[in-house]
Amino acid sequence: MTKEEFKLLFDSYFDAVRSYLFYRGADKEQASDLAQDVFMRIWKKQMNVDQKKALRLLYKMAGDMFVSHYRRKTLEMNYMNSLKNDRAEDSPEDQLQYNELKEKYAKALADLGEKQRTVFLMARMEGLKYHEIAERLNLSVKAVEKRMSIALDFFKKALKE
Repeated sequence: MTKEEFKLLFDSYFDAVRSYLFYRGADKEQASDLAQDVFMRIWKKQMNVDQKKALRLLYKMAGDMFVSHYRRKTLEMNYMNSLKNDRAEDSPEDQLQYNELKEKYAKALADLGEKQRTVFLMARMEGLKYHEIAERLNLSVKAVEKRMSIALDFFKKALKE
């Protein structure tokens, strides 16, 4: 797919895909983000899209992404709720230990080198795989693995203290 073909596809159908996602239940910002993700997937995979079937394909991809995003958010919310419930049952001593560990973690994260912190946060907070991080940072997968290894060793030492 050439840039011109992609631009025509994007200009023609972006608003329709975003509206579809909005009416499926996404808020405006989320609908825009997911619509962009649909087009990014088409561009990255260099998919040849038949103009006659384009809208149907885009709606299918958008719907699948919306469901996947919804499932992931539901799973995250359930996990966070289970953590909150666990916290309520902790003894004051456990709460104190947890708060101390949390402070150590925050300090260690701040002291971690910028390159290692970036890779660590992309992997842990955004849930990206090493090859995705390597692609985004324009690094080799081995470089990402090395930075992550250094970050984990740093945390292991910092949290033992």
